[in-house]
Amino acid sequence: MTSTDHDTTPPGRLTALQAMRGAAAQLAELLGTTPDSVSAVRPAPDGWTADVEVVELERVPDTMTIMATYRVTLDPQGRLMGYERVRRYARGQLDRQR
Repeated sequence: MTSTDHDTTPPGRLTALQAMRGAAAQLAELLGTTPDSVSAVRPAPDGWTADVEVVELERVPDTMTIMATYRVTLDPQGRLMGYERVRRYARGQLDRQR
Protein backbone atom coordinates (compact mmCIF):
# COMPACT_ATOMS: atom_id res chain seq x y z
CA MET A 1 0.00 0.00 0.00
CA THR A 2 1.32 3.41 -0.95
CA SER A 3 0.91 6.20 1.59
CA THR A 4 -0.20 9.64 0.45
CA ASP A 5 -0.63 12.97 2.17
CA HIS A 6 -4.39 12.31 2.28
CA ASP A 7 -4.13 8.77 3.72
CA THR A 8 -5.25 8.87 7.36
CA THR A 9 -5.28 5.09 7.86
CA PRO A 10 -2.90 4.05 10.67
CA PRO A 11 -0.01 1.78 9.62
CA GLY A 12 -0.96 -1.91 9.67
CA ARG A 13 -4.70 -1.18 9.43
CA LEU A 14 -6.76 -1.73 6.29
CA THR A 15 -8.44 1.09 4.42
CA ALA A 16 -12.24 1.00 4.12
CA LEU A 17 -11.93 -0.15 0.49
CA GLN A 18 -9.59 -3.00 1.44
CA ALA A 19 -11.92 -4.01 4.29
CA MET A 20 -14.93 -3.99 1.94
CA ARG A 21 -13.19 -6.17 -0.65
CA GLY A 22 -11.77 -8.52 1.98
CA ALA A 23 -15.11 -8.99 3.73
CA ALA A 24 -16.86 -9.87 0.46
CA ALA A 25 -14.12 -12.23 -0.71
CA GLN A 26 -13.81 -14.12 2.57
CA LEU A 27 -17.59 -14.47 3.00
CA ALA A 28 -17.85 -15.76 -0.59
CA GLU A 29 -15.29 -18.43 0.20
CA LEU A 30 -17.16 -19.54 3.33
CA LEU A 31 -20.63 -19.55 1.77
CA GLY A 32 -19.62 -20.78 -1.67
CA THR A 33 -21.50 -17.97 -3.39
CA THR A 34 -20.62 -14.62 -4.96
CA PRO A 35 -21.74 -11.58 -2.94
CA ASP A 36 -24.14 -9.22 -4.71
CA SER A 37 -22.84 -6.05 -3.01
CA VAL A 38 -21.45 -4.53 0.16
CA SER A 39 -24.03 -2.18 1.66
CA ALA A 40 -22.00 -0.88 4.61
CA VAL A 41 -18.47 -0.84 5.98
CA ARG A 42 -17.58 0.67 9.35
CA PRO A 43 -14.39 0.94 11.40
CA ALA A 44 -14.54 -0.71 14.81
CA PRO A 45 -12.11 -0.40 17.72
CA ASP A 46 -10.80 -3.90 16.99
CA GLY A 47 -11.03 -3.93 13.15
CA TRP A 48 -13.92 -3.51 10.73
CA THR A 49 -17.53 -4.58 10.23
CA ALA A 50 -19.18 -4.86 6.84
CA ASP A 51 -22.70 -5.72 5.70
CA VAL A 52 -22.58 -7.96 2.63
CA GLU A 53 -25.64 -8.72 0.47
CA VAL A 54 -25.87 -12.29 -0.86
CA VAL A 55 -28.36 -14.13 -3.09
CA GLU A 56 -29.67 -17.05 -1.03
CA LEU A 57 -32.35 -18.42 -3.39
CA GLU A 58 -32.84 -17.52 -7.07
CA ARG A 59 -36.50 -17.06 -8.05
CA VAL A 60 -38.49 -15.97 -11.11
CA PRO A 61 -39.25 -13.15 -11.42
CA ASP A 62 -35.93 -11.77 -10.17
CA THR A 63 -37.72 -9.39 -7.78
CA MET A 64 -38.75 -12.47 -5.74
CA THR A 65 -35.15 -13.73 -5.34
CA ILE A 66 -34.36 -14.23 -1.65
CA MET A 67 -31.46 -12.07 -0.48
CA ALA A 68 -29.63 -11.97 2.84
CA THR A 69 -27.50 -9.42 4.64
CA TYR A 70 -24.50 -10.85 6.46
CA ARG A 71 -22.56 -8.80 9.01
CA VAL A 72 -18.87 -9.65 8.68
CA THR A 73 -16.30 -8.82 11.36
CA LEU A 74 -12.64 -8.36 10.41
CA ASP A 75 -9.59 -7.75 12.59
CA PRO A 76 -7.39 -4.68 11.83
CA GLN A 77 -5.33 -6.72 9.31
CA GLY A 78 -8.45 -7.93 7.47
CA ARG A 79 -8.72 -11.49 8.75
CA LEU A 80 -12.29 -12.71 9.11
CA MET A 81 -13.18 -13.08 12.80
CA GLY A 82 -16.87 -13.92 12.41
CA TYR A 83 -20.07 -13.44 10.46
CA GLU A 84 -23.80 -13.65 11.04
CA ARG A 85 -26.91 -13.36 8.90
CA VAL A 86 -28.81 -10.31 10.13
CA ARG A 87 -31.62 -10.05 7.56
CA ARG A 88 -33.47 -11.98 4.82
CA TYR A 89 -35.67 -10.26 2.25
CA ALA A 90 -37.03 -10.44 -1.29
CA ARG A 91 -34.85 -8.55 -3.78
CA GLY A 92 -37.77 -6.30 -4.78
CA GLN A 93 -38.57 -5.35 -1.17
CA LEU A 94 -37.93 -1.75 -0.14
CA ASP A 95 -37.05 -0.69 3.39
CA ARG A 96 -39.78 1.45 4.88
CA GLN A 97 -38.94 4.69 6.68
CA ARG A 98 -40.65 5.12 10.04
